[in-house]
Amino acid sequence: MDLAKHHLQGTSAIYYIPNFISEDEEQYLLRKIEDSPKQKWKMLNNRRLQLWGGEILQKNVLFRNDLPPFLNHYPDVLGRLKFTGAFDQSPHKGPNHVILNEYHPGQGIMPHEDGPSYHPVVATISLGSHTAFHYYRYKDNESVNGDSGATGRSVEHTPLLSLILEPRSVVVTTGELYTMHLHGIDEVDADTFAGDGFLLLPSGSQSLIMNHHMIQDKSIAQIIESGGTIERTTRHSLTCRDVEKVAGGR
Repeated sequence: MDLAKHHLQGTSAIYYIPNFISEDEEQYLLRKIEDSPKQKWKMLNNRRLQLWGGEILQKNVLFRNDLPPFLNHYPDVLGRLKFTGAFDQSPHKGPNHVILNEYHPGQGIMPHEDGPSYHPVVATISLGSHTAFHYYRYKDNESVNGDSGATGRSVEHTPLLSLILEPRSVVVTTGELYTMHLHGIDEVDADTFAGDGFLLLPSGSQSLIMNHHMIQDKSIAQIIESGGTIERTTRHSLTCRDVEKVAGGR
C-alpha cells in the first residue's frame, strides 16, 4: 500500500484510510469484542477499555501477553497495518500493543498525549460508529491549570485541526503531531455541522474537518458539506502502537 496516497493535505504527518476493513470484517471484530470475557474490561469514568498484548510497567517496559489471534489472522488488521509501511521505522516493524476502547454516545476522552512508552506512530481503527477526532496544541505559556492533566501545561481550547473518523477507517498519526500535540474526543451525543466542512464545537466555535474531501460515506459527506447532525452510536476503537521496550527483549 502506498501510504502517501492517503496523506491528509495541510498536515505534516496524518494519514486517513477509509474502508480499511470491510463491513463483514467489522462485524466479525465486533462479535469477538462482544464475546470477550467481562473481567478483561477496565472501567473508567468516561469509557471502558481492554489492553491487548500486555501491560506497560515501570520504566515504560511492556510485560507481554499474547495478542488475540484474530488481530494477526483473519482479518489480520496488524498485518495490514505493517503493510502500509507506517511502522517501518519502529523497533518491531509493527504494532505489538493494542488498546480497545468502547465509547457510548456522550462519552469521549480529554486532550492527552500517549506518552513516551511508544514509538511515535499510532494507528486508530474505528468500529461501529463515526466520531469527531481533534488534535490540540499547548498554549505558549507554561501556567499550570486543570486543562492539561498531569503535564501541568495549559492546552488551547480550540482544536488545531479536526477529523471525522468513519466506521472501518484507520487514521495514522506520526511525527510532531504525535510527539508535540494532544488528541481527544468531545463528550457529545451527536456531531452537528454548519456546512462547508465545518463542525460546531460544544464551545460554540467551529472547526474545519480537514478530511471532509476524503469521506467515503455519502450520507456523512453530504451532512458535512450541507449542514446537519449525525447521531453517534456505540463506537469501539483499536489503538495500535509499538512499545519500544519489551521485557525479555522480544
